[in-house]
Amino acid sequence: MLPETSNHSSPRLLASFGRRRGRRLRTGKQSLIDTLLPKLDVRDWGLGIGEKISSPNAKSLIPNLLWLEIGFGGGEHLAYQAERNPNVALIGCEPYVNGIGELLKQIETKKLTNIRLYGDDARPLIDQLPDASLSRVFILYPDPWPKSRHHKRRIVAKPLLDSLARAMKPGAELRLATDHADYACWMLEQLLSHPSFLWQAARCDDWLKPWPDYTPTRYEQKALAGRPTYLTFICHPRA
Repeated sequence: MLPETSNHSSPRLLASFGRRRGRRLRTGKQSLIDTLLPKLDVRDWGLGIGEKISSPNAKSLIPNLLWLEIGFGGGEHLAYQAERNPNVALIGCEPYVNGIGELLKQIETKKLTNIRLYGDDARPLIDQLPDASLSRVFILYPDPWPKSRHHKRRIVAKPLLDSLARAMKPGAELRLATDHADYACWMLEQLLSHPSFLWQAARCDDWLKPWPDYTPTRYEQKALAGRPTYLTFICHPRA
């Protein structure tokens, strides 16, 4: 059972992702899904998401530095950030069960304790986060939904940005990456027109360079569709 915690009452969201399952999980990964995943429920941090797990240490578990990765794929980047930043709490959202299994293997191998998971669409979870609770957000290689009739499924759009603007701290960083040229233009259009986000590019090639504290995802290493674009925006105080 994946940790789906949404009590979202708004109209049904159009899915921003494709399939939930791929090949049948091997025994080891299925075992991690059954045994380790329930211990990584995001509700155990006492953030007020859904029904809180009964824990005597719930209040002490609320993190001071909270980062969110929307759609972590195979979890390489999320595990990398967790290992490099042991004092940061990270929430990973991913509806693809096989990707969750991959990340659980890394969590077990590296003995990571600062990750919690949400196995569903990230948008209802973001709506339940406290105001100004996120210090950094990653959206790396989201599904580009290239056909025009599917653009409404693209996750980087005003409704998500409105939710993030509320949930992110002033000065918090939003990092995005894509190898789809049209989606890169779409991202820029959505973010540059939003009053709560400021683009941090200072030179004409800044968006062609990955961040210094970044590791490529499995997708990025294996099958890039085009030249990657890396975008950094800062959430600034709202009036």
